[in-house]
Amino acid sequence: MNLDSAKIFCDLVEIKNFSRTADLHGISQSAVSQQLAQLEMTHNTQFINRKKRPLELTEPGQVFYRGCKGLLERYDQLNSELAALAKTKCRINLASIFSIGMHTLQPYIRKFMKIYPDVNLLIEYLDAKNIYAQLLKGSIDIGVVALPKRDRSIMVHPFKNEPLVLICSPRHPFAGLEKIDIHRLRGEKFIAFSQGIPTRHHIDSILKQHGIPIQIVMEFDNIETIKRAIEIESGVSILPLPSVQTEVSRGTLAVIELANKHFSRPTGIITQKGHPLSKAGQYLLELMQNETEAGL
Repeated sequence: MNLDSAKIFCDLVEIKNFSRTADLHGISQSAVSQQLAQLEMTHNTQFINRKKRPLELTEPGQVFYRGCKGLLERYDQLNSELAALAKTKCRINLASIFSIGMHTLQPYIRKFMKIYPDVNLLIEYLDAKNIYAQLLKGSIDIGVVALPKRDRSIMVHPFKNEPLVLICSPRHPFAGLEKIDIHRLRGEKFIAFSQGIPTRHHIDSILKQHGIPIQIVMEFDNIETIKRAIEIESGVSILPLPSVQTEVSRGTLAVIELANKHFSRPTGIITQKGHPLSKAGQYLLELMQNETEAGL
């Protein structure tokens, strides 16, 4: 006996009609009769009294029906448990630098979780050097970094170009301006990223190209501490716009556009070559790429 035969038998018992049972399973009425006859012949007993209308189970038929019903219920439960296990087994390890992960990345994560609510998406905030190392070790599936570097073992997928803007305290003389010439930063007390951080090198290059000497008074390895230092009027800084929008909306920081040209910080999504992503991981990657291309 197979599970299909058990299902047909149980449906016949419950519907009490050969024709309707056949329609339910998309087979002929004679096929239902043959299935029943085969079961009765295999067990050398009669399960249904065909002389009764509606159909009536014999005593062995009642025993066989309860057994088949229990078997089908256990099989359905087994499928449900396996499906649930498969869902929980799907895990994506994503690491991002803090400034992107806490701000730019969040709308993508929310949209992804609506589509894949059962995927275990683990997000870590690491420095860029650690993200590259963890990716090459296979400890993470997807990395999100600023100014991604090329490597023969890494695939780089373009992400957002984040506008760079001047940030100061609302009490700073620059705070009332909508735009400012970058040359006005000459001699200003400047709060910078620590040496070795890619964004520090990028901003230093911009200032050098425009011949602007600045007075670096503080250096920090994370954007949150830089923002706190600006709030207490320790100096000004150039930062990615998405990372300061919360403070600007609260009025604790002021943002001024740099008038000379559109300065930006390129960001990228990195994956390891030769290590294909799961279906859910590929969807997350494509979601971030597609919405970036669409300007969302």
